[in-house]
Amino acid sequence: MKFFKLEKKNNIAIISFTRAKSLNALNQSTLKELIDLNRKIQSDTTIKAVIYRAEGIHFSAGADIKEKPKASSKIKTWKTNLGKEAIESILKLDQITLASLKGYCLGGAACIATACDFRIASLETTVAYPEIDLGMNLNWLGLPLLLRLIGPARTKKMVISGEAEDATTLFDWGFIDKICETGDLDKTTLKFAKKFTSKDTVPAQMIKRSINALTYQNDQAIMHMDYDQFLLTKEFLKK
Repeated sequence: MKFFKLEKKNNIAIISFTRAKSLNALNQSTLKELIDLNRKIQSDTTIKAVIYRAEGIHFSAGADIKEKPKASSKIKTWKTNLGKEAIESILKLDQITLASLKGYCLGGAACIATACDFRIASLETTVAYPEIDLGMNLNWLGLPLLLRLIGPARTKKMVISGEAEDATTLFDWGFIDKICETGDLDKTTLKFAKKFTSKDTVPAQMIKRSINALTYQNDQAIMHMDYDQFLLTKEFLKK
């Protein structure tokens, strides 16, 4: 693997972002590797929980806006939406998923965090959706995922203002499930994961599937064209 490191601690898979020098920015190659990793984990019946963490001081600065699209036509660009596919690959995991957050967690990285079942964060964590300041809408299924965690008013505040929020505020809002000191983050996340790995696999995964089915059943109706809107926004800004 080029962009991630996969470890297994008993029945827990730990996926680490390894592009620390690039603030763990998410480009197309990174997303493709993440999708492949998630599919591999989904079929591994020995894994009960998955932790997404990062090397370096930041979780991720989000989508790599420096990356220029390689698609040679509009139709190819439209069909290349790996961001949404990456989020869906997390949502489809039967295992319990946890995001271990620190430093910057921006845009697409925040979408990854909200796709997880739980979010553990260091006190120095900062979460923001800066897309609006780049003239973009929020895609990657980010809107409904955030809405369910913090409600409509706070979602509007974060997404429309683009302002960052700190870990303490996000814990109070319900975005973060547990906060800790940075030095204790890995240990705290692992301990949190073990709350679930001690349970029987089949009933635990059946319960998760049922909750997710009830929770996300309308997402495609609302967000099936979020990437289309993003492409239209880009075209509009060119004029």
